[in-house]
Order: sequence, then C-alpha cells, then structure tokens
Amino acid sequence: MAFLDEEFSVDTLPTGNTGNFDPLPEGWYNANITGAEIKPTKAGDGKYIAVKYTITGPSHQGRVIFGNLNIKNASTKAEEIGRQQLGEIMRAIGLAKVSDTDQLIGGSLGIKLTVRTGDYAGNEIKGYKALGGGSPAAVAPFKPVGPSAAAAPNKAAPPWAKK
Repeated sequence: MAFLDEEFSVDTLPTGNTGNFDPLPEGWYNANITGAEIKPTKAGDGKYIAVKYTITGPSHQGRVIFGNLNIKNASTKAEEIGRQQLGEIMRAIGLAKVSDTDQLIGGSLGIKLTVRTGDYAGNEIKGYKALGGGSPAAVAPFKPVGPSAAAAPNKAAPPWAKK
C-alpha cells in the first residue's frame, strides 16, 4: 500500500474530456492517413502496418479509426489480404510505389466502415476508394516487392506534398 501526500475528493477534481468512443455508423467516410508504422505481430513471426485514419467528413470530423495491414504473416491468406488492402490504399491516394510508411501519411481517401459487435465493439474498414471522382484504376496495379527488388529506399516526397 502507498499513502498519498494528500486526500483527493472527486468533487474537487476536474472532469476530463472522455470523448465518444462509440463506433461510427456504417458507411463511407472521407479520411486522411495521419499515421503509419510497422509493428511486429503478436506471435512475433510477422509484421503489419498500423494505419491511423482521421475522419474529415461528411460527418464525425476529427474521429480516429485504426486499421492494420498484414504485410508478412505466417498465414498466407492474411498476408494476401493485407497486401491487397495496401494496394487499394495506394491506388486510392495515387501512389504507384511505396518503400516507407511515411509515404502513406497525408494521403486522402474514402474508407468504408462497418460495425464490429461482440466483446469489443468498434469499426472495421471494409473498403477504400479515391476521392474527387478519380479512378483508382488509373494508377499502376500493386505488385508485391520481392527480395530482388530491395534497392535503397526512395525518400521522395509523396505526390500530395510536392509543390
């Protein structure tokens, strides 16, 4: 047990901004990618890209949604799905190639949310699309990078950051 230096009363403590963490209604939302980093899988035998999306409209502006893209996984099906999703994101934000997760940050796209129920209710991303009427098919199809293509990473600025 550890004694506090003073006594705290709930009546005198400030109330915090608890925020609303209820799942967003199902549907399409505009979003910006505001974070992307590589993390190891729980089992330690793979890795995924943890992507942070910030909603920009048409409603719920400022809410944050998280999604994971398996890029290396013991399950070939999980890896295939993750790479397919990465390709959909790249086409939606107009990138033909990615060698660094920072290249995804700042990209704007549409994301389709569904509601997951059960022990942990939340949103899942079930689709990606380009904004502004642009066709995602206009960008070259995603091709997985093999070991032979592992050249020095290109640190060029993403297309939306160029002036």
